[in-house]
Amino acid sequence: MKKPIAIQGIKGSFHHEVAQLYFNTQTEVVECMSFDSAVDSLIKGDTDNIVMALENSIAGSIIPNYALIDNHNLSIVGECYLDIQHNLMALSGQTIASILEVHSHPMALLQCKSFFKDYPHIKLVEAKDTADVAKQIVEQKLNGVAAIASKNAAEIYSLEVLAESIQTIKHNETRFAIVKRENCKIERKAINKASLKFELDHKRGSLATILNVMSDCKLNLTKIQSLPKIETPWKYAFFVDVTFDDYKDYEKAHAIMQLMAENFKVLGEYKNARL
Repeated sequence: MKKPIAIQGIKGSFHHEVAQLYFNTQTEVVECMSFDSAVDSLIKGDTDNIVMALENSIAGSIIPNYALIDNHNLSIVGECYLDIQHNLMALSGQTIASILEVHSHPMALLQCKSFFKDYPHIKLVEAKDTADVAKQIVEQKLNGVAAIASKNAAEIYSLEVLAESIQTIKHNETRFAIVKRENCKIERKAINKASLKFELDHKRGSLATILNVMSDCKLNLTKIQSLPKIETPWKYAFFVDVTFDDYKDYEKAHAIMQLMAENFKVLGEYKNARL
């Protein structure tokens, strides 16, 4: 029996949109109000897949999610890039002038910060999920309160869009990872991207040496993210994404880096496809 897909948020959220895009529009979802609870549902076996945002082109990396994947030994098996268009919505008949508060996920508020400089009377309030705010506005008949969410959420919960595409940068993408308990096996010839994690000696040139190995083995570094090691202040683990044309080049680099780095871990090998 096929299990539902765990998402952070509810139907109408951007995670829900990715689940429909990556799997199919009829995909059932497990609605989770935090990434931690989504991971818990995966570990307990309620689901076999999580859709998890990792970074945004405006707000940057969602660092705690890297830690969740690493700490629970989860595997990235795919990715999806979604064009994020934020819309201001409220109950029918209202205007921006009548809105006193706007509630949304912290990342959505951050991505739309510039828009609200022209509306100093509006208070920005952090919430757990974009679509959940839209749902609450309808259920509680909240006048004077607006949500930042997708057009899909406005349609599902019958809200009126007061302003479209209010994010600071109009081309606004979020990269989502598809995460499982274990790596799925796909043909090597189909794999052209890998996510890795490693730690290095705290000495001059250690990171540069690893990066040179990647370059010499024809790997293209597309992402590097440092994460503090909590137990050892001012020392860091590195999360990197690399792409390659030939799996053999990746294998060669993998073997060398494994010898050079501490706590070397493959977080996922998958096909890089911009859906």
